[in-house]
Amino acid sequence: MGNNNPPRLELRHASKSFGRVRALGDGSLALWPGEVHALLGENGAGKSTLVKLLAGVYQPDSGELLVDGQARTFANPAEARDAGLAVIYQEPTLFADLSIAENIYMGRQPRDRIGRIRYDEMNREVDALLQSLGVNLRAERLVRGLSIADQQVVEIAKALSLNANVLIMDEPTAALSLTEVERLFSIVRALRERDAAILFITHRLDEVFALTQRLTIMRDGLKV
Repeated sequence: MGNNNPPRLELRHASKSFGRVRALGDGSLALWPGEVHALLGENGAGKSTLVKLLAGVYQPDSGELLVDGQARTFANPAEARDAGLAVIYQEPTLFADLSIAENIYMGRQPRDRIGRIRYDEMNREVDALLQSLGVNLRAERLVRGLSIADQQVVEIAKALSLNANVLIMDEPTAALSLTEVERLFSIVRALRERDAAILFITHRLDEVFALTQRLTIMRDGLKV
């Protein structure tokens, strides 16, 4: 894109083996602010291993990970999250018996002086967040009964409330209807305009051409 800034997140020549199985031979990927980057490859190509390296689930055997040009090591997913990274999985893991706002603020609810949760403030902030994504969901709505597409939106809103600036979307459209895919695309475009860096993992080429600015193709654990 001709910008002089370093990528928001970069993986250089990463490898990862499990016993004798080499899951990733040479994984390299650079994610830039304001871009959607497609990651393609058949099952077993090393995509999910690469994502888990970015997300701090695994650590690379060799190679390096850089955030804004600085070498980093993520010992666990919490460290990746603190560095501004969020992974939106195909099947979100939310708490069904809690509201959207409670899910988004899980473990960090705003409280008053005597420790009571400030629900009004929490719901206001979450409603504003959902509105900014252009979706018709309310903060107080229980998660139980939400479609997969709506649950993904909740995960995206949660990522934004944690100030995530790198979003990794792992086959997010696999379980969605056409209108849900369209809505997700418009959300992704809104995230791009906020200068987020987005990695979009898919096997659908029409999605790649509709949405992404760069792409990386993997085969047999290698970037091809």
